[in-house]
Amino acid sequence: MTKQAQPPPPGDRPTPTVPPPPPAWRHWLWPLAILLAIGLWTVLPEIQSAQTQRVNLTYSTFLTDVDAGRVKAVTIKTDGETNGTLTGGRRFTTVVPVQLAGDQLLGRLETKHVQVTASQPSTSTSFGSQILTWVILLGPIVLIVWFWRRLSKGGAAQMTGALGGVGKSRVKVFDAERPETTFADVAGYEGVKSEIAEVVDFLRRPERYRRAGAMAPRGVLMVGPPGTGKTLVARAVAGEAEVPFLSVVGSSFVEMFVGVGAARVRDLFAEARKRAPVIVFVDEIDALGGRRGAAGAVVSNDEREQTLNQLLAEMDGFEAAEGIVVLAATNRPEVLDPALLRPGRFDRQVTIPLPTLAERAAILAVHCQDKQLGKDVDLEKVARGTPGFSGADLANLANEAAIVAVREDREVLSAGDFDAARDRILLGRREGSNVLLPAEKEAVAVHEAGHALVAALSPSADPVAKVTILPAGQALGVTEQLPLVERHLYGEDYLSQTLAVRLGGRAAELVVLGQGSTGAANDLAGATELATKMVREFGLSPALGPVGYPQGGSVFLGGGGTPMSSRPFAEATQAAIDAEVARLLREAEQRATDLLTQHRTELGELASLLLRQETVDGTVVYSLLGTQLPGAHPVGETIAPRRVSVTKEPAPYRTGHMPATPAPVPGQDRPGVPPKAEP
Repeated sequence: MTKQAQPPPPGDRPTPTVPPPPPAWRHWLWPLAILLAIGLWTVLPEIQSAQTQRVNLTYSTFLTDVDAGRVKAVTIKTDGETNGTLTGGRRFTTVVPVQLAGDQLLGRLETKHVQVTASQPSTSTSFGSQILTWVILLGPIVLIVWFWRRLSKGGAAQMTGALGGVGKSRVKVFDAERPETTFADVAGYEGVKSEIAEVVDFLRRPERYRRAGAMAPRGVLMVGPPGTGKTLVARAVAGEAEVPFLSVVGSSFVEMFVGVGAARVRDLFAEARKRAPVIVFVDEIDALGGRRGAAGAVVSNDEREQTLNQLLAEMDGFEAAEGIVVLAATNRPEVLDPALLRPGRFDRQVTIPLPTLAERAAILAVHCQDKQLGKDVDLEKVARGTPGFSGADLANLANEAAIVAVREDREVLSAGDFDAARDRILLGRREGSNVLLPAEKEAVAVHEAGHALVAALSPSADPVAKVTILPAGQALGVTEQLPLVERHLYGEDYLSQTLAVRLGGRAAELVVLGQGSTGAANDLAGATELATKMVREFGLSPALGPVGYPQGGSVFLGGGGTPMSSRPFAEATQAAIDAEVARLLREAEQRATDLLTQHRTELGELASLLLRQETVDGTVVYSLLGTQLPGAHPVGETIAPRRVSVTKEPAPYRTGHMPATPAPVPGQDRPGVPPKAEP
């Protein structure tokens, strides 16, 4: 159960590979180009100037050279700039005044046989000036184009991320490689495994069923509280199946764009048809198959409804899907659309409840395989002390026990580590006794002693396992009761005695201290809730008779849903319910007070023992009363409920306990979790 599935890449798509890195020499191209451009920019003008070296002459020197016959040729520009060649081959430049550049100068040049050329002023510029001009002209344009392309690429990337994979289902394909989890890793739930394995067998050997005229179920819906192993069972199916297994989460179909979810459903079933026979597993299907809004509904979700409509059509529509079995899991079946639950779509609904005593022991054995257990560890006893725990809770319990052992520098887990881990999960971190004042500590001891004695003196109540006045979490004192066996039906005697046990702490305060305290606040709340259920739901009130007004809510959500906004009964009926609840609570308090008054000596001894030792085992309580610790109950006797848990009292004194909550109560899949403290 601890193995994790690693999905392989899709079988019909090539494995994506990373492109090879570019050669190292390519990184030097840009630096070399920059250096070359700088060199040319610097060297070329110098070469050109060296090749065209000239001598600057004054106008007087120029005339002297002309008269001396040292000038070979001249070029006179209209602006007076003159250049030419001397007889030795050297070039010269000079400036002739425009006013003097007339016939006289030309006559002197002709007399000396100088070759004269006239030209317009040159408009050419240097190479560097031309480059700078082009940079200034084209630079802003190039920068704007580059910036615009960068913005376009960024927007395209964002659009690709937003629309990437639109219409493609995000499904994991388990084909050639499958998870290593098998049914052997799923402890307990033999009925669930056999029913799911039958579906797998149908896909393996369909001809065996066709000969008998049997048709494969279109879908199997696994329903159960959170943490009971629905996804684990599906992973085991993937490991056991000899057919392709497609896994997808219901939330991956719903997107912000209308129509994307329906497209992904179509793509999922198109992929499944290619691989048929195949199993498609949809986890958390309530995110996809929620109940559609009625006509004229104020709130609706077009995307979710279109996705659900497409799923309904794919599972059982005009075009039948052959060789495809849909396996789904949810812990909220009450929100699913009725069209999704009808036969032909989900033909079977497999309930995965909280594990029983034997299943809890098997689950603990699986989670303790990699741990060293001491000789005093009895997993059956640990399982008996964890009623109402799911598989995930048991895994957490084993891990917390290992953490407790590590804190004490040990590698071998002891029974005390499991007890400390259970108290840590149910109650919270254990505090020292010095947080209480002496008077408060005495009141807590009296309160817990009252709970323990009433429970020990009630024949149908759960046996007392431990009593402590060490604060833990929100509780300043705890009385633990553990069931001997698990039953699913509870008689009126057990419920009435449970009320007396819950009010035993308050009764002890009245008997010993002469007054009540705030420590019984949570006891009163829990007892009132149970008495209300006895009257309204269980029909255990002679005044109301066999009527039931259950409070709505999901069985698997843990909270029981919100109270009904309007009562389905009259005000007179509510008054009768209030009167019956008050009568049951007064009778339970009177029963607890009578028992403690008759055993006043034992109550004082137990309170004193708690003040000295702070924690007392349940066997000590029964030895004080001179009775034996209860053993196995005879068959047919109504005893402890399947979901009994640790008792506690989170109030300002936070003493007392929270005893068993009957199994028929909706939403009580984890009654062992302590309720919130009341002010």
